[in-house]
Amino acid sequence: MKISEEMKENIKEHLGYDDKELDVFLDNPRNIEVLSKSLPLLGKTLIAEVVESHGCNSQHKVGDKFYFDGAGNLLTKLCPKKICIYAISELDKLIHSANELFYVGADPNEMRFNRTSCFDVGLKCGGWGQIVMELKIVERNKL
Repeated sequence: MKISEEMKENIKEHLGYDDKELDVFLDNPRNIEVLSKSLPLLGKTLIAEVVESHGCNSQHKVGDKFYFDGAGNLLTKLCPKKICIYAISELDKLIHSANELFYVGADPNEMRFNRTSCFDVGLKCGGWGQIVMELKIVERNKL
């Protein structure tokens, strides 16, 4: 992929790089490959939906959804007003896996293990409650 001067300037500004740092960034072939696939990924939304919930202290219910852009940034305006840190912290592995699948040309929605649960083990195992979340990826314009 050929990186235009405009794109180089955008990268420098967005990441706060100086010229030397930009050169280091652009010298890594993986970065160029990821950049070449990033634009389509930016048109995606990753949605983690609560599919099971019992005893959740944060009151997350089945059907609650946590929305992320293709880069993995939480889209707070689309999410519940209150989000449990112990739930959201478990989503990093699924979001990373979805991005990696996308980068290698596989459909992230075909991920076999697309569920995770919050840190709490639930009442039966000595905790308070537990939620289970399932990840899917959709086109941004289908929200």
